[in-house]
Amino acid sequence: MIKYYNNKITALTDSIFSQEITLLPVDNRRLSNFCGQLDVHLHQIESRLKVEIANRGHQFKITGFTHAVKAACVVMQKLFDATKEEIITPEHVHLSLQESTVDQLIEKDSPLVETQDTVFIKTKDGVIKGRGENQQSYLKKIFSHDINFGVGPAGTGKTYLAVACAVEALQAEKVRRIILVRPAVEAGEKLGFLPGDMAQKVDPYLRPLYDALYAMLGFEKVEKLIERNVIEVAPLAFMRGRTLNNSFIILDEAQNTTTEQIKMFLTRVGFGSIAVVTGDVTQIDLPNDKMSGLKHVLEVLKEVNGISFTFFSAKDVVRHPLVQRIVLAYEQYEKKNS
Repeated sequence: MIKYYNNKITALTDSIFSQEITLLPVDNRRLSNFCGQLDVHLHQIESRLKVEIANRGHQFKITGFTHAVKAACVVMQKLFDATKEEIITPEHVHLSLQESTVDQLIEKDSPLVETQDTVFIKTKDGVIKGRGENQQSYLKKIFSHDINFGVGPAGTGKTYLAVACAVEALQAEKVRRIILVRPAVEAGEKLGFLPGDMAQKVDPYLRPLYDALYAMLGFEKVEKLIERNVIEVAPLAFMRGRTLNNSFIILDEAQNTTTEQIKMFLTRVGFGSIAVVTGDVTQIDLPNDKMSGLKHVLEVLKEVNGISFTFFSAKDVVRHPLVQRIVLAYEQYEKKNS
């Protein structure tokens, strides 16, 4: 096992520390990959953790608050390790910071390690795992409960992880079908008449679900499974009157369901089925006189045994760092004006 760093810690003040680390093995190609063009990756870590990073070759000196320095060391080790097989990008750095639950470490002085019960999902493009404590908890709940709710802002992986669990369940023959459902509600716009048959009319609403499936299984396999009706993508209105056994059912954008619709959906769940309901209660596109079924059901079912709830926040966003800041800004604005 490669020993990645020699630790040398110097106390500068009561709360500011400097730690020297050496990233091994000595390999200039990997070092260049790790640092990025004009040290862009190091600047990204500095900006996020509020530390200063200086280096001479493979020797680095990190200065900042104790917990932030520790977090930087762990993230740097992880990224340098990844350079053996991957080209590091700013997205890699951002996701590594998210995955390592950096914010919790800074607050609680806890080690950044992957536990033995970390959930991994194998797909066509590699392994998917929860990035951070909340996403890991979400995955574990899906595999241990029949009905699950994932609620939070855009970019937190609610739908993508649910689709990954559905693919895993299908490939492991835990279920026979995947059913992806979404209410056909325009995002604050009136789209008017849409040409084509029913599948073509609802396709724009269901595109994010298709995209996740294509990423995990490949276009050709998804199309074959849809032809065989193993994967069904349908608007919510088509669920009425059905009983769905041995299926993995995902209701996406549930904030745009009415109270009657979400009750109808939840009562479709049959034996051997798993249901995941995802949504963002801050982005409701229903008419003002309609109450969101998701907001209502979270109150109605909060004490019901066998149902899991995962609530995501801005710190769980895994898209561009600016998305995280935008979500946080909206949360703070709404708190001030509520």
